[in-house]
Amino acid sequence: MDKLIKLSQVIFPELTDEDTVESLEALFPERGLKEGAKVTRMAPSPTGSMHIGNLYGALADERIAHTATDDGVFILRIEDTDDKREVPGAVDLIIKYLGAFGIEFDEGATADGDSGAYGPYRQRSRAKIYHIVARKLILEGRAYPCFCTEEELAAIHAAQEENKENFGYYGKWAKYRDFDIDEAIAKIENGESYVLRFKSLGDPSKKVDFKDQIKGKLSFPENDQDFVLLKSDGIPTYHFAHVVDDHFMRTTDVVRGEEWLSTLPWHVELWRACGFKMPRFCHTAQVMKLDEETGTKRKMSKRKDPECTLGFYFEKGYPAKSTIEYLMTLLNSNYEQWRSANKEASYKEFPFKASNMGNSGAMFDLAKFNDVSKNIISQMTADEVYEGVSTWAKENDEDFYKILSADPEYAKSYFAIGRGGKKPRKDFSCWSEVKDFVSYYYDELFKIEEAFPENVSAEDKRAILKDYAEIYSAEDDNNAWFEKIKTICDKYGYTSDMKAYKENPDAFKGSITDVSNVIRVAVTGRNNSPDLCTVMKVLGSERVNKRILAAAE
Repeated sequence: MDKLIKLSQVIFPELTDEDTVESLEALFPERGLKEGAKVTRMAPSPTGSMHIGNLYGALADERIAHTATDDGVFILRIEDTDDKREVPGAVDLIIKYLGAFGIEFDEGATADGDSGAYGPYRQRSRAKIYHIVARKLILEGRAYPCFCTEEELAAIHAAQEENKENFGYYGKWAKYRDFDIDEAIAKIENGESYVLRFKSLGDPSKKVDFKDQIKGKLSFPENDQDFVLLKSDGIPTYHFAHVVDDHFMRTTDVVRGEEWLSTLPWHVELWRACGFKMPRFCHTAQVMKLDEETGTKRKMSKRKDPECTLGFYFEKGYPAKSTIEYLMTLLNSNYEQWRSANKEASYKEFPFKASNMGNSGAMFDLAKFNDVSKNIISQMTADEVYEGVSTWAKENDEDFYKILSADPEYAKSYFAIGRGGKKPRKDFSCWSEVKDFVSYYYDELFKIEEAFPENVSAEDKRAILKDYAEIYSAEDDNNAWFEKIKTICDKYGYTSDMKAYKENPDAFKGSITDVSNVIRVAVTGRNNSPDLCTVMKVLGSERVNKRILAAAE
């Protein structure tokens, strides 16, 4: 034991006798929450752009923490131990993006520092905490220094491959597992580089039974790997850091991707070796998509799929509510049924359960997502649509923003068309689609984009437009407007009787649809638009007459 004390002192000279696990237990006590309250954490690494899987996991974390009781806790912890791969500004971007999607944290890292009594919430600031726990493991014979070079580790891997044995640092391959302590101390004092490894006592021939909140009952061989706890610079690996952090932050439910299942045996043994109560684990399915080329499911890729990165949703201008709403349908299979019965309710009222999350990959379908977003936007007020579009345009399309902001009430008047009622219009799924859709409301954006009805001759087109220009009035309601169109139909051999037209189309040049579409193309530049009479009221007499006469030339 004296030798182990000496070894721990050489490895952690900065620690004193007062720096104990017991002192940490007192510093970070049990939270004393209500029965059933849950503590979850999102722990992103600032080594790349945020992706849809991050948001998927964050939403699951947030819902698990805040659904059961009113005092659940959701933490943002930054896993910034990989300083070589860290992207400058990534932490601020993580906080910004999650906030933009309405993901609310109760404590953790913020743009201004840390907030909460269980920090620090950035792993690079928690070195002393890890070292205290690591020293405990050394003193109990469950951790040791390993001086293997990269070349030696590569040689071990090559030998295992040649012998067709399992890869890793374990058993007979663990060169420094039982190394003489005095020699280890001498090497450290001599300045030799080393890592601190966990000493596994597992037996792969034995099984561990484990219950996952999503996957259900699992069974896997015991761990025998002497994996790394602290790297040569004293910074912990994920495997060690998350155990220490989740224990002292009093995490009750660890929500993470199913890619961590392969190292779950490591974590189970480490939790037990540390003497910590293990939290519940929720291993979420990966976000998948159907590959258009192969027709098979695959994991979403930042390289192949633009919709994988969160930046895509900001650039396109999808309302945050749309993204959250769609992800909720992926997270819990019964969400859509609940939504159909609770159309006006917040998604936060849904009784979310980890056990209702799917075992297989969550299929992300961009077309279905667009449908969800169209539905969300269709339920917004004209004021909400204007606010969303103008906010997006201010950041992404300065020219369009200037046009919109020059007359907000005018913009709101056309956004109001087709809103409300049982069947609101569903014209666009994101704000970046709005400009093209509403371009005909502005002379500087207007152009004839689609052809006039092909069965209307050029002569008839001119006649129809000139006649309509003489009888058009901005004061017309829909009935008066329709009667005037009927009059023009009868004059030029088109019929307003759709039943008669369907029974004998050859008896007429065309129908009232063709005549109204001549006017529609002249006024809007396209064959489809919201209610034309209402559109023309918004455009105003001067603009409508000018366009009709221009098209009649």
